[in-house]
Amino acid sequence: MPSSERRVGALTRERIIDAAIELLDSEGENGLTFRALAERLETGHGAIQWHIANKSELLKAATAVAVARAMDEADRDAPPREAIHAVALGVFDAIDAHPWIGGQLGRPPWQSTMLQIFELIGRQVEALGTAAAAQFTSTSALLHYIIGAGGQNATNSRAPVALGDRQHVLDTIAGHWEGLDPKEFAFTRTMAEQLRVHDDRAEFLAGIDLILAGMSGSTVSGARTKSD
Repeated sequence: MPSSERRVGALTRERIIDAAIELLDSEGENGLTFRALAERLETGHGAIQWHIANKSELLKAATAVAVARAMDEADRDAPPREAIHAVALGVFDAIDAHPWIGGQLGRPPWQSTMLQIFELIGRQVEALGTAAAAQFTSTSALLHYIIGAGGQNATNSRAPVALGDRQHVLDTIAGHWEGLDPKEFAFTRTMAEQLRVHDDRAEFLAGIDLILAGMSGSTVSGARTKSD
């Protein structure tokens, strides 16, 4: 049997998705093409498309696999607050490891992975005793914070590659804040030292807890339905 046929025979959906994730990590979404994927897998376009029809399907599959792997160790049977922390950190870590995930999750219409995260968080929001009228807004606020903060962290974490290590970047920015006009930036100047020493993951979870604390009253100010 020719070697090319052996390679095609060994090709699996899992191998294709793993190679796609590697390409996305190194080249970004624009670098993920079926030609590049075929070269990496040493096969033809047709063999890949037998498993995955197009780039859109491939991006969805890669996102689902990367997020699932990051959340494998999350204890979903933990008490609600801890379970939300676990899901949030799983998504946060997935986006940190694979920055392209943030854009995929937020792309309309919501793909199945985003819906699964929404479902996981929503069940815990309900278990916390949040009023039914506030559950949609509470779950949405948590989800948007997780995706947004995760994406921003992924962007920030790659800045040191060009500017130096993380602490050098923070020291530089904090020094700039300290030198700002005291009248125009009275508050920002006082945050310089906290910026210099903060921990990204700890701050991320603190933000989750602020949202959860706001839910404790089971009232969401400003939430309205179209019929209101």
